[in-house]
Amino acid sequence: MKLPNFKDLKDGLAGYFDLSADLLPQEEAENAIREGVSFRGTNIIILIIAIFIASLGLNTNSTAVIIGAMLISPLMGPIIGLGLAVGIQDFELMKRSFRNLLAAAFFSIITSCIYFLISPVNEGHSELLARTSPTIYDVFIGFFGGCAGILAIGSKIKGNVIPGVAIATALMPPLCTVGYGLATFQMNYFFGALFLFFINSVFIACATYLGVKLMKYHIKDFSNPIRAKRVRNLVYTIAILTMIPSCYLTWRMFQQSKFNLNCERFVEQQFNFEGTQVLHSSAAIKGNNRTLTVSLIGKVLPQDSLVLALTDKLPDYHLEGTKLKIIQGDAGDNMFDATEATSTMLRDMYQVTQNTINTQRETIDSLRAINADICRNDTIGATISPELKVLFPEVADIAVTRAIVSNVSTRQLDTLNIALVHYSKPMNKLQGEKFLKYLEARLSTKSIKIVSTD
Repeated sequence: MKLPNFKDLKDGLAGYFDLSADLLPQEEAENAIREGVSFRGTNIIILIIAIFIASLGLNTNSTAVIIGAMLISPLMGPIIGLGLAVGIQDFELMKRSFRNLLAAAFFSIITSCIYFLISPVNEGHSELLARTSPTIYDVFIGFFGGCAGILAIGSKIKGNVIPGVAIATALMPPLCTVGYGLATFQMNYFFGALFLFFINSVFIACATYLGVKLMKYHIKDFSNPIRAKRVRNLVYTIAILTMIPSCYLTWRMFQQSKFNLNCERFVEQQFNFEGTQVLHSSAAIKGNNRTLTVSLIGKVLPQDSLVLALTDKLPDYHLEGTKLKIIQGDAGDNMFDATEATSTMLRDMYQVTQNTINTQRETIDSLRAINADICRNDTIGATISPELKVLFPEVADIAVTRAIVSNVSTRQLDTLNIALVHYSKPMNKLQGEKFLKYLEARLSTKSIKIVSTD
C-alpha cells in the first residue's frame, strides 16, 4: 500500500480551509456592512429599546433577558465597518463608522443612565459585577467573535453565526453598566465597563481587518499609502495598549485565584479541632496586604497561641506574609464582622438558640414555682404556730404537705393538700370545722384534708 506524501496531505488539508467557493462577491459583502454602519431612524430606536431591555436584565440579574437584548442590538455594525474600512483603506467609511459608533455608545449610555436613575432597584448584581473587571479572556472573546462575524458576513452560509457573535462578544451589557455607574456615581463600574466595551470594539475591528485581508478584498484607495500605513500603525498601537491592562488584570485574577485555593487548603487541613468547627473563611488581597479571616464556632480556643502556631504553618501553603485573623465566640466587636459575613446562617443559629433559651427559662420558672410551694409548705407550720397557739390551743404539732393521689379506676391524678396534726387534747366538731376553714383561708386553698397523728 502506497503512503500519501507530504504534498498530498498538505493539499488535502488546504481543501478543508478553502473559502473561495463560499465567499460572496466583495461588493455584496461590503454593501451589507455599509448598511449596518448607519445609526438613524429604525436602527437608533431599536438600539434604545435593546438598551432598555438589557438594563432591565442587569437590574433583575436575568441572563435570559440580557441575551435577548444582545440579539436585538444593531451595535456590531459600526465596529465591523471600522475593521472593513481599515482593511480596504476606505477613509470615508472609517470616519462614518467611527462617528456612528460614538453616537451609538452615547445614546446607549444616556438611555441606561436614565433607566437606572428612575429604577427603584439600584443594587449591583453578579451580572453587573461581571462587566467591571475585563481580562485577557475578553480580548480573545472579542477577537474570535470578530473573526466569526466577518467570515459570516462575507460568506454565503450564514447560519446562526451573527446571533452567536452578538451574544459572545456582549457589547450591550458593558454600556448598560457604564450607565449604571454614571447614574449611581460608582466610578469603578463606569471605567471598568467602559474599558470592557473598548476592548470588545477594538478586537472585533482588528479581527474584521484580518478577515478582510484573509478574504483578499481589494483596496479602495491606492492614492495615499502613507496615510494607510499610519492608520494601520495606529490600529496596532491601540490594540497593544488595550491588551496591556487586560493582561495585568488577568495576572491579578490568577494571583487571587491561586491565593484563594491555598487559603482553602490551609483552612481545610489545619483547622481540625475537637468541639470547634469553621463557620466561615474569607481571603482578600489589597495591594501588598494579604489577609485570611477564619470564623470559628463551638469550643473557644486560646486565641494568641492558636494564631501563633498556625501562622508558622502558612509558608507550607505558599502563604508567606499573609495576616491570619481568627474570630471566635468571645471576640467582642469582631464577632459582628463574622455576622456580617454569614448573616443568614448566624441569624438562623441565633433564632434556634433564642428559642432554646426561652424554653429553658420557662422550665426554670416552673421549677422555681414548685420549689417555692415546697418551701412554703415546709415552713408554714412555724409561720402559723403563734396564731394556732391563741386560736386553737388544742393543736400541739402541725405539718403541711402535698400529695399526688391516683384514682385506681380512672387512673386520674389529683393534688391533695394534707395537714398532719397532733392534738394536745381532743377538739370538738364545731371547733374542728373552724380549724379547717382557718387552714383553707390561711393556706389559700379550698382543698385540704386534716389527718390526726394521735
